[in-house]
Amino acid sequence: MPFLCPTRPRLALPLLAATLLLGGCAATQVAIEKRNLDVQTRMSATIFLDPVPVEEQTVFVQIRNTSDKPELDLAPEVVAAMQAKGYRVVTDPRQAKFYLQANVLAVGRSDPSAIRQVMGGGFGAGVSGGASGIVAASAAGGALGPTGRAVATGAAAGGFTEVVIGSLVKDVYYSIVTDVQIKERLPAGRVASQESALANRQGTSGGDTLSYTDRVDMKTYQTRVVSTANKVNLDFEEAVPALRAGLVRALTGLF
Repeated sequence: MPFLCPTRPRLALPLLAATLLLGGCAATQVAIEKRNLDVQTRMSATIFLDPVPVEEQTVFVQIRNTSDKPELDLAPEVVAAMQAKGYRVVTDPRQAKFYLQANVLAVGRSDPSAIRQVMGGGFGAGVSGGASGIVAASAAGGALGPTGRAVATGAAAGGFTEVVIGSLVKDVYYSIVTDVQIKERLPAGRVASQESALANRQGTSGGDTLSYTDRVDMKTYQTRVVSTANKVNLDFEEAVPALRAGLVRALTGLF
C-alpha cells in the first residue's frame, strides 16, 4: 500500500518532538528540584550516654578509614570538635572515660536504594557494590528519574532522548558509610560480663564457632552513620566538605 509511506514521516516527527519535549521537561524538573545541595546524616540506632562530671569528660579517639578514599582523614576534625565541647582528648586509652571509635567503610557514588540497604544492615553489616563499596547509580537510570524513563521507553526515539538529556542532567548522590563504636568505662570497682562469638569458615564446606566470655569494665554501644549529599550534576569535590561536616557533627553529637 504505497499511499501509507508518506504518512510515516508525518507521524514520526510529532512523536519524536513530543518525546524530546517530555524528556526535556522531566530533566528540567529534576534540574530545578535538585539545584541546591541537600546533605543528610542518619544513624541506624540512637545511642544515649550517661552524663558525667566535668572531671570525667575524657575521651580516647580512634578514627580509621578502610575505604578507597584514604585521604579522607576525619580524626583532626573529630578531636577539635570534642575539645570544643569541653572534653579532654587523651592518647592513653587507660585514662579515658569514653572511647570514640569509627571506621569509614565506603565513600562514593550511590543511589537511594543502596543508602536504604546499608542503613538497614546496621553496625557491622556488609556493604556491597563496586570499587567505592556503595552500589552506584547508573548514568541513564539516575538521570531523569521514573518520569523520564517512562517517556524514553514509550517511544521509538526514547533511548536516544534519554542518552542525550541524561548526559546533561544527572540526579547524583554521594555517601559516606561509617561504623561507630562508643565505650563507656564503668564506675571504679564494677565489672560486667561480655559474651562473644566468632564464626570462622574453612573453605566452602565447613567451619567452626568460638564462643567466649570476658569480664570487662566498659559498656559498649554500636551504630552505623550514613552521610548523603544530593544535587543535580553533583561532583565529588563539591560533596566532600558537607559530607565531612555532617559526619563529624553526628559523631561528636553523641556526647
